[in-house]
Amino acid sequence: MKKVERINTIMRYINNRSYFTISEIMREFNISRSTAIRDIREIEAMGMPLEAEVGRDGGYSVMNNSVLPPIRFTDNEIKALFIAFMASRNQQLPYLKSRQSLAEKLLALIPETQQENLVLLNQILLFEGTNPKNPDLLDLSDLPLPMLEKLINLLLIDRHLFITIKEGKLIKSYPIYLLHLYREKSLWQIEGFDLKEEKRRIFLVDHLTHVKTYPMRKRLNEKKVLEKLSKHEEVNNLVIELGQRAIAQFKKYHPLKCSISYTNPYQATAILKTFINVNNPEELTEITNWLLFLGEDIEFRKVPEEVLKCLQKRSCLYSQ
Repeated sequence: MKKVERINTIMRYINNRSYFTISEIMREFNISRSTAIRDIREIEAMGMPLEAEVGRDGGYSVMNNSVLPPIRFTDNEIKALFIAFMASRNQQLPYLKSRQSLAEKLLALIPETQQENLVLLNQILLFEGTNPKNPDLLDLSDLPLPMLEKLINLLLIDRHLFITIKEGKLIKSYPIYLLHLYREKSLWQIEGFDLKEEKRRIFLVDHLTHVKTYPMRKRLNEKKVLEKLSKHEEVNNLVIELGQRAIAQFKKYHPLKCSISYTNPYQATAILKTFINVNNPEELTEITNWLLFLGEDIEFRKVPEEVLKCLQKRSCLYSQ
């Protein structure tokens, strides 16, 4: 690691701590004691508000209420930021109102030679959703979901929410503990624990019409939520292993309530666990069609008899 990169990394390391020692810096960055001391002195000279503590185990504490020096970016780091910025364009991300000012500040931080490189990258690199006739960095051609920013701002304060969802012609409300907010297949989705029905639910943010915090007296703490979820997972009646081809099919399409867990570091195999309501004909038909869509690269560990019968029936029809 070059000296400039190392010092920048050490500064970020220090920024996230209230106290550190020279030994920690030596161990974390695999450098000698003399190099660590020289780097710390250089960082102090740049304005990092450090206070040395004497003694055998003495170290440095970062003084509170002080202005930290700006972190310097390498040429490759600037390119990485810029490309990530471009790749996220037209992705319906929150806080897009800040996008133009962010782009202007990013360009203002770097010298003219680097600006020319970024302009060239902007002309050459095209990502999904980019208009090739107008690949302008400062172009705001998409809009975030109206409720997305409000939802994020609220969940940063409180994850116990009372949400109102439009389901067809009906409007329904659910008290939830928000587990995850994620984007999949170009859709923002809420994964939450229904505090009333005590089960996991998936909601589309597209269908969200209102959100507010849930009353304190009716809440469950996170530990209780996870305990109830673990008990719920035990009733999963469909468990299948997916190979690489089946995983590729899964990524193309899957029901909202289904998710997979990879079982090796290369994401070549995975396992899926879910509950199928076999008494619901529509759900039974949907899951049968989907299992056929996944193809032959799957292995059943656990499957309801009703699902097997439907699969066998469909297989007979195909063979005819």
